Amino acid sequence: MSPDVPLLNDYKQDFFLKRFPQTVLGGPRLNLGYCAPPYIYVNQIILFLMPWVLGGIGTLLYQLGILEDYYTAALSGGLMLFTAFVIQFTSLYARSRWVTVERMLTTDILAEEDEHEFTSCAGAETIKFLIPGKKHTANTVFHSVLAGLVCGLGTWYLLPNRITLLYSSAGGTVLLFFFGWMTLCIGEYSLIVNTATETATFQTQDTYEITPLMRPLYIFFFVSIDLAHRFMVNIPVLEQINQILHILFIFLPFLWALGTLPPPDALFLWAMEQVLEFGLGGSSMSTHLRLLIMFIISTGTAVTSYFIPSTVGVVLFMTGLGFLLSLNLSEIGHRVGTKSKALPNGLEKQFAWKEYLFYSIVLVLALLETGLLHHFAGFSQNSKNSPQAIVGYILMILFIILWILKEIQSVYIFGIFRNPIYPKHVQTVTLFLEKQTKLMKIGVVRRILINLVSPFAMIAFLSLDSSLQGLHSVSVSIGFTRAFRMVWQNTENALLETVIVSSVHLLISNTDIWWNRNLDTGIRLLLVGIMRDRLIQFISKLQFAVTVLLASWTEKKRRKSTTTLCVLNIVFSPFVLVFIVFSALLSSPLLPLFTLPLFLVGFPRPVQSWPGVVGTTACVCADTVYYYQMVPSLNTALQSAMAAGSLGLLLPGSHYLGRFQDRLIWIMILECGYTYCCINIKGLELQETSCHTAEARRVDEVFEGAFEQEEYARVCSINEHFGNVLTPCTVLPVKLYSDARNVLSGIIDSHDNLKEFKGDLVKVLVWILLQYCSRRSNMQENVHKTENKGKASLIILPPLNTSPQTESPEDTDSLNSENLDDWSDDVFGEEPTIKKGKEEKVLPGINLPIPGSVESQRVGKHSTGTVTENSLYQAVALGYPATDKGKQEAVAYIPLMEFSCPHSHLLSLPEEWISNCLPNSKVKEMSSLFPEDWYHFVLRQLECFHSEENASNVVEEIAKDRVLKDFYVHAVMTCYFSLFGVDNMIPSPGHILRVYSGVFPWSLALDWLTEKPELFQLALKAFRYTLKLMIDKASLGPIEDFKELTNCLEEYESDWYIGLVSDEKWKEAILQEKPYLFSLGYDPNMGVYTGRVLTLQELLIQVGKLNAEAVRGQWANLSWELLYATNDDEERYSIQAHPLLLRNLTVQAADPPLGYPIYSSKPLHIHLF
Repeated sequence: MSPDVPLLNDYKQDFFLKRFPQTVLGGPRLNLGYCAPPYIYVNQIILFLMPWVLGGIGTLLYQLGILEDYYTAALSGGLMLFTAFVIQFTSLYARSRWVTVERMLTTDILAEEDEHEFTSCAGAETIKFLIPGKKHTANTVFHSVLAGLVCGLGTWYLLPNRITLLYSSAGGTVLLFFFGWMTLCIGEYSLIVNTATETATFQTQDTYEITPLMRPLYIFFFVSIDLAHRFMVNIPVLEQINQILHILFIFLPFLWALGTLPPPDALFLWAMEQVLEFGLGGSSMSTHLRLLIMFIISTGTAVTSYFIPSTVGVVLFMTGLGFLLSLNLSEIGHRVGTKSKALPNGLEKQFAWKEYLFYSIVLVLALLETGLLHHFAGFSQNSKNSPQAIVGYILMILFIILWILKEIQSVYIFGIFRNPIYPKHVQTVTLFLEKQTKLMKIGVVRRILINLVSPFAMIAFLSLDSSLQGLHSVSVSIGFTRAFRMVWQNTENALLETVIVSSVHLLISNTDIWWNRNLDTGIRLLLVGIMRDRLIQFISKLQFAVTVLLASWTEKKRRKSTTTLCVLNIVFSPFVLVFIVFSALLSSPLLPLFTLPLFLVGFPRPVQSWPGVVGTTACVCADTVYYYQMVPSLNTALQSAMAAGSLGLLLPGSHYLGRFQDRLIWIMILECGYTYCCINIKGLELQETSCHTAEARRVDEVFEGAFEQEEYARVCSINEHFGNVLTPCTVLPVKLYSDARNVLSGIIDSHDNLKEFKGDLVKVLVWILLQYCSRRSNMQENVHKTENKGKASLIILPPLNTSPQTESPEDTDSLNSENLDDWSDDVFGEEPTIKKGKEEKVLPGINLPIPGSVESQRVGKHSTGTVTENSLYQAVALGYPATDKGKQEAVAYIPLMEFSCPHSHLLSLPEEWISNCLPNSKVKEMSSLFPEDWYHFVLRQLECFHSEENASNVVEEIAKDRVLKDFYVHAVMTCYFSLFGVDNMIPSPGHILRVYSGVFPWSLALDWLTEKPELFQLALKAFRYTLKLMIDKASLGPIEDFKELTNCLEEYESDWYIGLVSDEKWKEAILQEKPYLFSLGYDPNMGVYTGRVLTLQELLIQVGKLNAEAVRGQWANLSWELLYATNDDEERYSIQAHPLLLRNLTVQAADPPLGYPIYSSKPLHIHLF
């Protein structure tokens, strides 16, 4: 990376310096960057201070004792409402006039887009610049009403007497009054005059004008606390909160400018996630709709539990609903709906019934255990020998066992020490599975303990709690509703929380302590859960901050510019820690500005980090198909790894990175529950740029250090890449394509190989045409039963003097170019459905015009119905000029002959293929190349005669049929001539590549062949098969006999796709999981011909866990840079490669339009039991 790469280029710096002051002030544009009339600035200042003037009138009347405080608020709000409507209607009037004015005045089309021409203080263009107006009429009214409410309540909030009562300080009152009104003016200007671009931007486009509501929303929150304090007296805590918030109120502009406070949409989603997870025991959901529905249902569950009068009923209700809500009910319902429409196969049905039976048994047992323990067991919570204390001891032992079993599943313990039990060196799937057998058995034991033993043990602990015996309060309903659900929703975290609460209770037996006196077990578990989550976030953010510091310090090319920042971070480390703590408390990303050690607190946002629906956007390209193919197998492998615990603790928001050859797979956990997990898989680009290559190389080094250790390595080595954001976890056996690229120098340019190529091509053409006709006859016999089966077939060409209806639409279909797309290479595998209707018309005896022939109208007795013998023989070759009668003898004729064998019709060619366009001399010259022995051998191998009686005799008779053989000679040699052109010379490598790509040389037969799409495709396939045969013979040795050649061609037909990477058939073959694919190419840089072979096999993908906070922090910076600073420079600093942070890969994995993954799956549901 060049040291001169700027953080922001010059244009963006000027743009940022104009935009940021506007954001700070809420919308006024005081730094325009060009000369503007003074009234532009004066008008903006007047509009900015207007709320203060209107509020000041009410405040003055209150201070003089003329009005009460609530009348003061109403007066100021009414004045502001009227002013807002005036401002908005003025904007509407100016816009209606400005459309006409704009058409008259806009003459300089090269003027900068951010410059405006002003003609007067109150002109239409001036008003439109000052007050852009609203996009929706409803918002014009709504925002005006809201502006009146903000001004009225803000006036009430900042009354000097009220502030004096809170602080008893005149100086403090003046400061709070002055800066408080500055905050109100900023909020009002953003709402009603001109909305500033916010640094906290969540949506890429503000379609519904939500951004103007952001600042008034927070003003309403502060005012609501003050109103609560006014009407709810004698609550000391509320008074202290109100005092703190009045001081914090004057700092709101700085929080808005720094992007710490979220916009309304992000705030709403984040708040629902936090309440659902920590207040109601749920999980983050894979979609926003699922989140909303689950939040409503979970809230209803907690409220309902409060009104149930029976203690046993409450416990049973919490247990049952907690279990049901932790299941993936939508997926189960979807499967039920699918079953009603399409009957699944036996295995799916069996699995579904087992799943339903398992859940039903678990639910019944959980209800029985809860009800019996709660009803019959004794409750002496203060005793260390109580039943609940004994269950607590059991939970502690269970937690230790599960922790040990989880750690030994991964390659590293704590991410630092190499696991001695994990296989040291694995290269093949078979070897890895053999070495991992013990770990898989341990994983089964761990999954049983998590899914069955731990939940029932924790239910016993909760059911024996004395808090459930008396009349339950709000805290009991909330705390135990969450606890009974967490047991199933997130068993491992629930077990940790229960162990901590039980341990603290056993260590602190003093009942006078606040922890034991004022809090019940449910609330204790809730508080411990919040502290656990925030502590984990703090550690991850601290590790990320240290990594950013190390990355900046070790980057030699920019060390001079980053040294100062690193020193400042060390000197002011206490303040940096405060930022990290604040970020952890808010559960918001720690934002490293430009990925430098300049940390800000990003605004809180949902776990997914992006507003769109998961899996709906991706930068699809030709390489996307490789990820489509591998995802189902990867899903199965992840199921086993997650169930065994190889990927560590599964939490929503966790990120994993997989690597195989040139493929990088990004995995994100969206949602977790009882025996299921929901993930999103993204595929990153395969075309490696310099930055992509540098980070991919480091990823390979990290995985090689973990998984490819020598057998004599130390038993418990240290992770050499501990500072990296990537920690290796395990390897997964996945069925995918390995990509091998070879240089064909010495093979494709060998004179001997090319000479053999010509002879092999004739054989391959014979084999492909015979196979095609054999399958074609079988298909036709399934549709029609031949009426004259025992009679000799007569091949009659259509008369040249046809009736006026010469060609029906069905007859001309074979000439349509659309059929090129309809044709499938796999003509021997499946019955082509699109061609079915036409093939029924190509039976022997049906008259069809020869494509390319000249139809001459005749009169007299031969005009219709009767055909002369000469008319049957005449055909005009394509590409020839008009000739006189005397030279017609040079054209090859197709004589009128009968098949000598009654079964030859089974292998007859389509009649339009029988005509010949070559001169007799060329046909005779080419006919000597036809391999009769190979023709007879292939005939004996055909499957279409196996159902016939005396199949061997039938084959012998057909082999002796000279007429049938002559037809094949004409068809094969015409195709052969078309592939090599006029000169029957040894082809060059360039000629091979062109024909392989479908570019045939010009010849007399080319037009004739291109008019027959099916035959064209068969000829092209034969050419490609022959090339692959030549490469295999050069690599593996010569073909010994016809049987080996037949086996080779049958393998190409069944297991290979041989074509071009750009073909649609190539993608179809990958999705159909053809075992092998081959493509020929040319590298212009090296000047060599290359072969690419894809092989489908089960291979090992290396998977590691990423620091989730590092990903969230870099994505937050990406959002800030692109959406606010508009820093879309492709060579910007924050996208440059860094081996520690993996910046480039992280940016790629972001959702479009900010990132550019080439594949993104919809939410995938994985069963973990």
